[in-house]
Amino acid sequence: MIVPHEPKTRIVDSEKITINLGHVDLGQIDLMVQEGFYANRTDFIRTAIRNQLSRHDDAMRKTVERRAIELGVRRYSRADLETARAAGKRLAIQVLGLAVIADDVSPELAIETIASLEVLGALQAPATVKAALRDRIR
Repeated sequence: MIVPHEPKTRIVDSEKITINLGHVDLGQIDLMVQEGFYANRTDFIRTAIRNQLSRHDDAMRKTVERRAIELGVRRYSRADLETARAAGKRLAIQVLGLAVIADDVSPELAIETIASLEVLGALQAPATVKAALRDRIR
């Protein structure tokens, strides 16, 4: 007997951003790359960002605790939302990282069970669910 399984949502491990840099800053980055300090511009920028984030690690940790934000990847399956609906609960979702709403979640189920949605990072959800929740996304 074949047991059906829940479809897997492909989780992307990074998000592309665009930044504008002055010519001198960009030239200095290129020089650091040419001299072998970094593999490429992206490596330099990632390292700089991580260094800045680590400088503020204590403040970040306290803020995450104070605001009760879930940290990392948080996946909401159809079963999770159906359980919340059965219990009469509406979710106030707060995620720092990646929030994933499964592909089999209907817009109707999302509306019934998600009161608010704040994602600091990235949200992966079906376009129809994002559209249905647009007034609840902060």
